[in-house]
Amino acid sequence: MKRKKQRQHELIIEPDELPALSSSEENVVIPLLRKEQRELVKNRLHDMPANYREVIEAYYIAEKSYKQIATEQQIEVKTVEIKLYRARNWMKKHWKEDDF
Repeated sequence: MKRKKQRQHELIIEPDELPALSSSEENVVIPLLRKEQRELVKNRLHDMPANYREVIEAYYIAEKSYKQIATEQQIEVKTVEIKLYRARNWMKKHWKEDDF
């Protein structure tokens, strides 16, 4: 009975009731955080082996397609896929999520 009474006294706050950032603060904070994270990733890319770095920069930063990357580097599309797969595995192995 005591536990039941304690639970009844707990205050439940709906997400709508939480104090939210004003739209102007939100418009400033979100892009700033994204920019900081992007720069941190760019700095960490220099630690990566060169063959992986080229593909990661082309695909994620320059937002090129597999075909465009393959044409520029004069390799097969399948090779681009394999390099991206291996680069992602390298990042998972060597980078910790806490670093970002």
